[in-house]
Amino acid sequence: MRSQRPLPEHASLRYLKLEAKRRLTAGEFPTLHASQFAVAREHGQPSWSALKDLIAARGQQDGRALAQVKWIVGRFRDSAGDGWTAPDEEELQRHFTDQFLANVPPHQVISVFTAASAELREELVVVTSSPLTVQCRIAGWLVVAATEPSPPYRLTELLLNRLGEHLSDPRIASPTTLTQGTAPDSVSQIAADAIARLGLPGLALAGPGWATATGWADLDHGEPLHPGHIFPIYTITTAVTAVTVLRLVADGRLGLDDPANRYLAPVRLADDEVTVRQLLSHAGGVTDHAPPFAPAVPDLADLTGPVIACSGRRGAFAFSLAGYAALGEIIAALAGQPYPDAVSRLVLRPLSMTAARFPVQWPTGQTADCPAVTGYNPAADGSFKALPGRVCAFTAGGGLWATAADLVRFGLGWRSLLPRGLAAQALRPHIAMPAGPQAGLGWIVNEPAGLAGHGGAGPGGAASLVLTLDGRRAYAALVNRLIPIEAVNGAVLKAEGAPAVGSQS
Repeated sequence: MRSQRPLPEHASLRYLKLEAKRRLTAGEFPTLHASQFAVAREHGQPSWSALKDLIAARGQQDGRALAQVKWIVGRFRDSAGDGWTAPDEEELQRHFTDQFLANVPPHQVISVFTAASAELREELVVVTSSPLTVQCRIAGWLVVAATEPSPPYRLTELLLNRLGEHLSDPRIASPTTLTQGTAPDSVSQIAADAIARLGLPGLALAGPGWATATGWADLDHGEPLHPGHIFPIYTITTAVTAVTVLRLVADGRLGLDDPANRYLAPVRLADDEVTVRQLLSHAGGVTDHAPPFAPAVPDLADLTGPVIACSGRRGAFAFSLAGYAALGEIIAALAGQPYPDAVSRLVLRPLSMTAARFPVQWPTGQTADCPAVTGYNPAADGSFKALPGRVCAFTAGGGLWATAADLVRFGLGWRSLLPRGLAAQALRPHIAMPAGPQAGLGWIVNEPAGLAGHGGAGPGGAASLVLTLDGRRAYAALVNRLIPIEAVNGAVLKAEGAPAVGSQS
């Protein structure tokens, strides 16, 4: 039997029933009763009835994010019928933030949900829910949503991901696994389960001294994934940028509480009082108005203009790629060399992250030293379609590519580059985040669980890095489609004897 795991605060009985049925179908148990009993015991309850009573007693109520998802379902489920009218831009602005609609225009929002009208009539099953975030399933989709932390609680994030049960691409059948080092026995089963359940072209996992790769780096060319393939790690880049800044702090080149504009030119922040520390902890009020992805990395001034907007509230957490782009400019100015070169010299090479690099476009073709994956997205017919290459437009916020083993080397070794006290500051909670964890300096910190980490996601990829606060262990997971994978990384962490991890992104 699997080890005991805590019941999520907003657990869904319907989801747990589906989990029991899935494990029965997989042959793990001889009867549904035995499967339900095992699920109950794994969540610390003596019986299935006790588990149901516990969930009922919690009186699960809709959070803000779940309420918005239910609005979408109710608004679009009858869009194929006569007489239905699409929401206008004003109505959408009541449910989505301006930044969301800048990245996903209203006509695209309407197109996506009207195309899914039949599926929206299926049962909505909540997987996990908090006041401002939710993951739920509906007709073979995993829906991930998050809202702003204050009224009117508009959606800041909404992802629809087709799950493996609705994917039928024969190219992903019978994936092979290649391993470097000695991986724990449980890793192969975790990888196989994730590939089938989530529908992944390829999955790379790594921990201390080992790395595995399951599936395909390129489906069109039949190229198997191996541990040496690099993936976009997207916003995990911010942790690398933060360590680079802290190296400069350790060398006396700048102070954490110095105004950032002291070191910025010609691009500057609109607010002269924003400090380096506030940029590191996403508390500078810096706002992202430019599109986060582009076919090639543009010049920062072309994205933001000469003055980076600071229309948010200083002192409150608001994740900002532009804020980290400003830190990248500071690094380049103080190091006297371009940001990628400075990061390579100060962090990547000292930690032997030999495959990590900052490509200005999605890498194509294969070279001996750094083959790159192809990014995919599921199509309506259940097959995978290769995406046109788009990279993060803010290099210092999301432009790094790496192997899973590189990320583990970073997670285990970054503290060795800093004085002990400065490294401890990086992992000290600085700013509360809406969903529960807290922001350190470049890290998302979960002190009660003894964990820190970061996630990243973008076109054609997702990444997760988690490390224990004692510095002894780090684990990474990388995939070449956009879908949440923190739970996969958490399963590896738990199998290694550490507490399970939720989202660290």
